[in-house]
Amino acid sequence: MANSRGRRRRFGAIRRLPSGRYQARYPGPDGVMRPAPFTFETTTDADDWLAEKQTEIRRGEWRDPDAGAVGFRAYADKWVEERELAPLTQDLYRYLLDKHLTAFADLDLDEITAPRVREWRAERLRSTGAKTMTAKAYRLLKAVMETAVDDELVTRNPCRIKGAGKEKAAERRIATVGQVDALAEAMGMRWRLMVYLGAYGPLRPEELAGLRRKDIDLDTLRIRVRAAEPERMNGRRVQGDTKSEAGTRTVVLPAFLHRELRWHLESYVESSPDGLVFVGERGAPFRRSTFGRKWRKARQLVDGLPEGFRFYDLRHTGHTLSTRSGATLKDTMVRAGQSSEKAALIYQHSDDDRQQEVAAGLDATVRRARGAASDQQRENPSGTDLARGE
Repeated sequence: MANSRGRRRRFGAIRRLPSGRYQARYPGPDGVMRPAPFTFETTTDADDWLAEKQTEIRRGEWRDPDAGAVGFRAYADKWVEERELAPLTQDLYRYLLDKHLTAFADLDLDEITAPRVREWRAERLRSTGAKTMTAKAYRLLKAVMETAVDDELVTRNPCRIKGAGKEKAAERRIATVGQVDALAEAMGMRWRLMVYLGAYGPLRPEELAGLRRKDIDLDTLRIRVRAAEPERMNGRRVQGDTKSEAGTRTVVLPAFLHRELRWHLESYVESSPDGLVFVGERGAPFRRSTFGRKWRKARQLVDGLPEGFRFYDLRHTGHTLSTRSGATLKDTMVRAGQSSEKAALIYQHSDDDRQQEVAAGLDATVRRARGAASDQQRENPSGTDLARGE
């Protein structure tokens, strides 16, 4: 068949439909004949469109128009399964897909456009005000769609909102030494050491959950952090490695915790070397939900505690007190099991001797604060004594 310019067409085919409009078809690189997604008013228009498709194929820019007809949710689920993710990260991604990315669940990948992404984000922020979770969901959506681009299922990532994936870190809250003591007192004898180790270790909740008797050296006041046991959303604990390579560490405790540590080992820790350091009243590993209820009740009893103070905020309290006692940034990083890519930190050093100095400085800082509180109590006997010293 000749085209409208009188030349024989060498690529594709055009036919006139009963409606009077023209349909164009072309062979893809796989040899399959594919029709244009719309009809044309003239053969010239159809011929020009075929020429564009031929150019795309020659340049290697052609994409199967049916490639993007893959359901987003099925693709996202597979995306999560194919990655070696930590259990808690898997739980987070499933939660985001179930609760925050439902607007895309029934769409194909090629139906997710930049305007739709903008509308979704605006609606989430407007209706929920959940800026942090919206940012996390946006990052997940962007990562999934970026893989879809790599798989040549879509031509371009529709997530192009600058700064949409950034989370504004909330101002970190700290407690005073007296408030830490009051929290430990309010939590009860079984859990008071956990409060102290969260603040003056400072250990993460999942690291505390994974502690075993063999990890504790009472004589030298050292705790070996070698594992973490985070609790998943289904309530099950997962035994695994620490959050990072830096998380595997030895923590030197301040001397004022010797009595607390000894008493807890004698009273609550399972007898075998592999026995858990922290167990519930019934002898089972403690549950996040149960501990959370106790924590919320305890913090209501502490005067002046920042509103919504979390157990994890005890770590920041420990950071602050260690810095005040003379610890360097590298010292606090080693102590808390944190890693950093900043090149300047490579040239700082914090060995075992320095960690003992940090623990001693922290011990002195806490003792001074407790002493000041005791002096104030003597001057004002009507107050409540929250300080506990040896």
